[in-house]
Amino acid sequence: MNVWDLPDFDDHEGVHLFRDRDSGLTAVVAVHSTALGPAAGGARFWHYPRRDDAVTDALRLSRGMSYKNAMAGLPLGGGKGVILADAQGTKTEAMLAAFGRSVDSLGGRYVTAEDVGISTADMVAVSRHTRFVSGLPVEQGSAGGDPGPFTAYGVFLGIKAAVRRALGRDDMAGVHVAIQGVGSVGGGVARLLAAEGARLTLADVNAARAAELAAELGAATAATDEILAIEADVISPNALGAVLTEASIAALKAPIVAGGANNQLATHADGDRIHGRGILYAPDYVINAGGIINVGLEYLGQGDEAEVRARIRQIPERLEQVWAESAATGDPAAHVADRIAQQLIGRG
Repeated sequence: MNVWDLPDFDDHEGVHLFRDRDSGLTAVVAVHSTALGPAAGGARFWHYPRRDDAVTDALRLSRGMSYKNAMAGLPLGGGKGVILADAQGTKTEAMLAAFGRSVDSLGGRYVTAEDVGISTADMVAVSRHTRFVSGLPVEQGSAGGDPGPFTAYGVFLGIKAAVRRALGRDDMAGVHVAIQGVGSVGGGVARLLAAEGARLTLADVNAARAAELAAELGAATAATDEILAIEADVISPNALGAVLTEASIAALKAPIVAGGANNQLATHADGDRIHGRGILYAPDYVINAGGIINVGLEYLGQGDEAEVRARIRQIPERLEQVWAESAATGDPAAHVADRIAQQLIGRG
């Protein structure tokens, strides 16, 4: 594998491979840009069939973090850590310690936090070996801690903005939202929507988790391989990325796609495809910025939870900026967002 030749290599400033034989750690840290500040982005713990897939994921996710942090107005660049899990998902204190030392070896160019498969407790373990970490437990009212609920809040506000623009509705009563993935983010989005009277259909790889939440909220359930093609007002991907493909976009039966998953579009061309179908798309790194706003302000020592929420409430305005330019130019919303973000990090 030649990293420079991978399709998702985007002049990354650094791609670092780490191996600690004693703990079993195998990890990738990709630093996309530090133009605005240290490269901030969570660490993902995931099993990949091929190690090359982990590198590709790190490249895509770190670029997304550059764009996300820039669009959120944070003085942070974009990076991402990926810890390769075995098929059993074995995670040990020694492995987290080795990852912390790996992050520390980069001297602050990369700041880590929670992502898929990583908890606040895991970040505490990592923090024993590096100070370049965020998402740690904090006192109530402070910025920081688990970013999931803050991501969910931003996605919820973004969905409401999309419904307002595409459907002309100022309320969510009876609006049908199909949610793929009901973990920390998707589950939070579901609860917020249910509280405002939305009609929900839920899907998750953990079918029991989806069924339990559906029973709590009075929602319906669907299989994960069917949820994107359900007839609904909003499709909300909140699991892993690359779910919007040529085939899945062709099967969409909703006028809006708005969710918290990173890298929802499998390829650049899929931004054209979803736009060509007349579907309003909320670029993922704009709508899902709530979590990084929270842990970013924690790391920077800027503001409290009230400040975090105030900044998250600006997400609908950023989406409106993207949608308005898309409508004026005819360019897909995904490409408009990329163009704005690239200009912000000096790559426009």
